[in-house]
Amino acid sequence: MVTVLIVGILASGAIPLSQLVVQRAKEQELRAALWKMRDAIDAYKQAVDEGRIARKVDASGYPPNLRVLVDGVEDIKTPQKKKIYFLRRIPRDPFAPTDVPAADTWGKRSYESPPEDPREGEDVFDVYSLAGRVGLNGIPYREW
Repeated sequence: MVTVLIVGILASGAIPLSQLVVQRAKEQELRAALWKMRDAIDAYKQAVDEGRIARKVDASGYPPNLRVLVDGVEDIKTPQKKKIYFLRRIPRDPFAPTDVPAADTWGKRSYESPPEDPREGEDVFDVYSLAGRVGLNGIPYREW
């Protein structure tokens, strides 16, 4: 009886600890995915600013959608019109449902929308998590 009681006490302490470990791993995955996508968006903008990607006069220079970062765009400075690729694949938000396509797991902020009220538009200036949860650091995932 005493052994069962001791095992029960140890198990009740291990469950919250294992949940914390899982959440921390997902947060690290989220942080890495946000960094990769934001880096790719910035690289796209830099290529536009360098004149390697064709740009409309009234466009911001940011990608029109996340799929462009994977599909690639024509490098107009090379004679062979080679494509420039910015991502191998779109990472998924680790807190999003698994039945949703990876590109749809992210909130997208256009260049024209304010940071406190991000909205989609004609381009993708930034991405953020759509998870309604709060991180271990006390900051909502949406604000990472």
